[in-house]
Amino acid sequence: METVRAHAHGDAPFFAALLTPYRSLGPVGFRVLMLFVCGICLSTGLVFLSLGAWPVFGFLGLDVLLVFLAFRWNYKAARAFEEVRVSRTEVRIRKVLASGREQSFTCNPFWARLHLREEEDEGVTRITLTARDRAVEIGGFLNPEDRTSFAGALRAALALAQSGGPPVGAPAE
Repeated sequence: METVRAHAHGDAPFFAALLTPYRSLGPVGFRVLMLFVCGICLSTGLVFLSLGAWPVFGFLGLDVLLVFLAFRWNYKAARAFEEVRVSRTEVRIRKVLASGREQSFTCNPFWARLHLREEEDEGVTRITLTARDRAVEIGGFLNPEDRTSFAGALRAALALAQSGGPPVGAPAE
Protein backbone atom coordinates (compact mmCIF):
# COMPACT_ATOMS: atom_id res chain seq x y z
CA MET A 1 0.00 0.00 0.00
CA GLU A 2 2.77 2.45 0.90
CA THR A 3 4.65 1.52 -2.28
CA VAL A 4 1.64 2.48 -4.42
CA ARG A 5 1.31 5.81 -2.59
CA ALA A 6 5.04 6.46 -2.86
CA HIS A 7 4.95 5.91 -6.63
CA ALA A 8 1.89 8.14 -6.95
CA HIS A 9 3.66 11.00 -5.18
CA GLY A 10 6.97 10.44 -6.95
CA ASP A 11 8.71 9.61 -3.66
CA ALA A 12 9.73 6.07 -4.42
CA PRO A 13 13.42 5.40 -3.73
CA PHE A 14 15.42 5.67 -6.93
CA PHE A 15 18.59 4.43 -5.23
CA ALA A 16 18.66 1.42 -2.90
CA ALA A 17 21.69 -0.49 -1.70
CA LEU A 18 22.04 -3.40 0.69
CA LEU A 19 25.53 -3.55 2.20
CA THR A 20 26.67 -6.83 3.74
CA PRO A 21 30.03 -7.95 5.10
CA TYR A 22 32.05 -10.16 2.79
CA ARG A 23 32.79 -13.68 3.99
CA SER A 24 34.99 -15.78 1.73
CA LEU A 25 34.40 -19.13 3.43
CA GLY A 26 30.94 -20.63 2.97
CA PRO A 27 29.35 -23.44 5.00
CA VAL A 28 30.86 -26.22 2.88
CA GLY A 29 34.31 -24.67 3.05
CA PHE A 30 33.93 -24.32 6.82
CA ARG A 31 33.13 -28.05 7.16
CA VAL A 32 36.11 -28.99 5.00
CA LEU A 33 38.41 -26.71 7.00
CA MET A 34 37.18 -28.10 10.32
CA LEU A 35 37.62 -31.69 9.10
CA PHE A 36 41.15 -30.83 7.99
CA VAL A 37 42.01 -29.14 11.32
CA CYS A 38 40.48 -32.03 13.28
CA GLY A 39 42.41 -34.59 11.20
CA ILE A 40 45.75 -32.82 11.63
CA CYS A 41 45.24 -32.26 15.36
CA LEU A 42 44.02 -35.81 15.95
CA SER A 43 46.92 -37.43 14.09
CA THR A 44 49.48 -35.14 15.75
CA GLY A 45 47.83 -35.66 19.12
CA LEU A 46 47.93 -39.45 18.74
CA VAL A 47 51.65 -39.27 17.99
CA PHE A 48 52.28 -37.25 21.15
CA LEU A 49 49.95 -39.51 23.13
CA SER A 50 51.94 -42.58 22.04
CA LEU A 51 55.16 -40.84 23.13
CA GLY A 52 53.70 -40.26 26.59
CA ALA A 53 53.09 -36.53 26.20
CA TRP A 54 49.36 -36.82 26.92
CA PRO A 55 48.80 -33.11 27.81
CA VAL A 56 49.62 -32.15 24.21
CA PHE A 57 46.60 -34.19 23.03
CA GLY A 58 44.29 -32.08 25.22
CA PHE A 59 45.81 -28.80 24.07
CA LEU A 60 45.35 -29.81 20.42
CA GLY A 61 41.68 -30.50 21.20
CA LEU A 62 41.49 -27.03 22.71
CA ASP A 63 42.96 -25.63 19.48
CA VAL A 64 40.18 -27.27 17.46
CA LEU A 65 37.57 -25.83 19.81
CA LEU A 66 39.07 -22.32 19.57
CA VAL A 67 39.17 -22.43 15.75
CA PHE A 68 35.52 -23.56 15.72
CA LEU A 69 34.43 -20.81 18.12
CA ALA A 70 36.37 -18.13 16.21
CA PHE A 71 34.61 -19.03 12.96
CA ARG A 72 31.21 -19.18 14.64
CA TRP A 73 31.78 -15.70 16.08
CA ASN A 74 32.86 -14.49 12.63
CA TYR A 75 29.71 -15.92 11.00
CA LYS A 76 27.54 -14.32 13.67
CA ALA A 77 29.15 -10.94 12.94
CA ALA A 78 28.34 -11.45 9.25
CA ARG A 79 24.61 -11.17 10.01
CA ALA A 80 24.97 -7.38 10.17
CA PHE A 81 23.85 -5.32 7.19
CA GLU A 82 23.00 -1.78 6.16
CA GLU A 83 20.23 -0.56 3.86
CA VAL A 84 20.63 2.79 2.14
CA ARG A 85 17.70 4.33 0.25
CA VAL A 86 17.54 7.69 -1.48
CA SER A 87 14.34 9.27 -2.77
CA ARG A 88 13.41 12.81 -3.80
CA THR A 89 12.49 13.75 -0.23
CA GLU A 90 14.56 11.58 2.08
CA VAL A 91 17.72 9.62 2.64
CA ARG A 92 17.09 6.60 4.85
CA ILE A 93 19.85 4.48 6.36
CA ARG A 94 18.94 1.39 8.36
CA LYS A 95 21.70 -0.46 10.17
CA VAL A 96 21.04 -3.92 11.57
CA LEU A 97 23.73 -5.15 13.94
CA ALA A 98 24.72 -8.80 14.31
CA SER A 99 22.75 -8.90 17.55
CA GLY A 100 19.59 -7.90 15.64
CA ARG A 101 19.44 -4.40 17.11
CA GLU A 102 18.44 -1.77 14.54
CA GLN A 103 19.51 1.84 14.12
CA SER A 104 17.86 4.26 11.69
CA PHE A 105 18.96 7.57 10.26
CA THR A 106 16.67 9.67 8.09
CA CYS A 107 17.29 13.10 6.62
CA ASN A 108 16.30 15.39 3.82
CA PRO A 109 18.68 14.99 0.82
CA PHE A 110 19.10 18.78 0.63
CA TRP A 111 20.69 18.75 4.09
CA ALA A 112 22.77 15.62 3.50
CA ARG A 113 26.51 15.97 2.99
CA LEU A 114 28.77 13.07 2.17
CA HIS A 115 32.22 13.13 3.76
CA LEU A 116 34.88 10.73 2.55
CA ARG A 117 38.21 10.02 4.16
CA GLU A 118 40.59 8.76 1.53
CA GLU A 119 44.13 7.48 1.61
CA GLU A 120 46.28 7.48 -1.47
CA ASP A 121 47.19 3.79 -1.45
CA GLU A 122 43.87 2.42 -0.09
CA GLY A 123 41.10 4.57 -1.54
CA VAL A 124 38.11 5.49 0.61
CA THR A 125 38.62 4.42 4.22
CA ARG A 126 35.51 6.02 5.78
CA ILE A 127 32.13 7.22 4.51
CA THR A 128 30.15 9.55 6.74
CA LEU A 129 26.80 11.11 5.93
CA THR A 130 25.96 14.24 7.91
CA ALA A 131 22.77 16.25 8.10
CA ARG A 132 22.61 19.28 10.36
CA ASP A 133 24.00 18.08 13.71
CA ARG A 134 23.73 14.32 13.08
CA ALA A 135 26.23 11.99 11.44
CA VAL A 136 26.27 8.31 10.55
CA GLU A 137 29.11 6.14 9.27
CA ILE A 138 28.20 3.88 6.36
CA GLY A 139 29.86 0.70 5.10
CA GLY A 140 32.50 0.40 7.81
CA PHE A 141 32.76 -3.35 7.16
CA LEU A 142 33.34 -3.00 3.40
CA ASN A 143 36.77 -3.35 1.85
CA PRO A 144 38.30 -0.12 0.45
CA GLU A 145 37.52 -1.00 -3.18
CA ASP A 146 33.82 -1.65 -2.45
CA ARG A 147 33.68 1.42 -0.21
CA THR A 148 35.08 3.57 -3.03
CA SER A 149 32.55 2.18 -5.52
CA PHE A 150 29.64 2.63 -3.12
CA ALA A 151 30.71 6.18 -2.23
CA GLY A 152 30.65 7.15 -5.91
CA ALA A 153 27.17 5.67 -6.40
CA LEU A 154 25.82 7.32 -3.24
CA ARG A 155 27.36 10.68 -4.19
CA ALA A 156 25.63 10.47 -7.59
CA ALA A 157 22.30 9.53 -5.96
CA LEU A 158 22.52 12.44 -3.52
CA ALA A 159 23.34 14.84 -6.35
CA LEU A 160 20.34 13.53 -8.31
CA ALA A 161 18.06 13.92 -5.28
CA GLN A 162 19.33 17.45 -4.66
CA SER A 163 18.61 18.36 -8.28
CA GLY A 164 14.99 17.19 -8.00
CA GLY A 165 15.33 13.45 -8.61
CA PRO A 166 15.05 11.40 -11.76
CA PRO A 167 12.47 12.32 -14.37
CA VAL A 168 8.99 11.02 -13.54
CA GLY A 169 8.51 7.59 -15.10
CA ALA A 170 12.26 6.83 -15.25
CA PRO A 171 13.20 3.32 -14.14
CA ALA A 172 14.75 2.95 -10.67
CA GLU A 173 18.38 1.86 -10.28
